[in-house]
Amino acid sequence: MLIAISGTPGTGKSSVCAALSSRGYAVVDLDEVARREGFIVSRDAARSTDEVDVEKLRKALRVPAKIVFLKSHYSHLMDVDIAVILRCRPTVLRSRLEARGWPPAKIRENVEAEAIDVILQEAVARLQSVFEVETTDATPERTAGAVLAILQGRTEGHEPGSVDWSHEVLSWY
Repeated sequence: MLIAISGTPGTGKSSVCAALSSRGYAVVDLDEVARREGFIVSRDAARSTDEVDVEKLRKALRVPAKIVFLKSHYSHLMDVDIAVILRCRPTVLRSRLEARGWPPAKIRENVEAEAIDVILQEAVARLQSVFEVETTDATPERTAGAVLAILQGRTEGHEPGSVDWSHEVLSWY
């Protein structure tokens, strides 16, 4: 079973996957695989991002266990059984990305993407089983527990659309 742990940068993917790994689960960092296997095809200097050939990565991906969590903001574009999209309140996300020293334009792009559900919409458009977990005030361990609960069928409150930042977006105007 392949499970995508996806979400806008800064929503907690690395922390949650570290918590899952510490519980004995296999985690594959797709960014590491892309670098190691040569699937980075270019660098977008204006956006300070690497461009990954997602299609080639999808075709070449090999997993090391029966249950594997794929970590990346594009893991929902892989051939997964379930996608869990991590969500974070845009104002908190902004603070997290500022603390990383990201340029203002990149911060704005990612905060806006989170506010309008870009990754969730991409996942829902291509996958059958998509869930979301709100991480704003949750610890990585609590979020990992929510992810594992979803895998056990306890999905209530995690359906697509259960996280809504529209009230926050409206306050920007």
